[in-house]
Amino acid sequence: MAGALLLLAHLVLVGWLTLRPLDVPWVTAANLEPLASVKAHLSLGPAEAVRGIGGGLLLLAPLGVLLPLAGGRLAVSPLASLARTVAAGALLSLGIELFQTGVPGRVLNVDSLMLNTAGVAVTHLLVVPAARARLRRRRAVAPVLPGVGEQPSRAAGGARAAGTGPGPGALLREDAPQGPTPTISRVGIAP
Repeated sequence: MAGALLLLAHLVLVGWLTLRPLDVPWVTAANLEPLASVKAHLSLGPAEAVRGIGGGLLLLAPLGVLLPLAGGRLAVSPLASLARTVAAGALLSLGIELFQTGVPGRVLNVDSLMLNTAGVAVTHLLVVPAARARLRRRRAVAPVLPGVGEQPSRAAGGARAAGTGPGPGALLREDAPQGPTPTISRVGIAP
């Protein structure tokens, strides 16, 4: 729940920053050539390059952590998590870029899309696998109290919850495999 609230707060902030009209005397044309604005930022000097490129990388970078946090799963493939997070970040960045075409003073920039997506990917790779591994280790070390979270068994008359029934490895009658699932034969449709 906290992850979803943080994600929503970040998206509201990003929307406010990127979808406000700009009061500018002129607007450049849309950039559809990859790395053209990155080269332009680099040609203006190191301070402008850090501001322009760093701003593009940092705008959606928190999504690399907030999207998996909102999902809340610990046992997930690192590659699948990265792919889902980067795809979601790229789609959000694309949505922002497309919405900006209708905002005065804002134009479509393919480099912003690439930098935003790269920021999400880098943040995810730097934080999420290590954090998930740490949380899994912490969960594995946490002591398990007997009887906590267990449901009393009908067949054992509640003996398992009281601690007098069979051990955790024993199968009770209701826990034993029941056999294959019954199937229904196909019946033709009446005329």
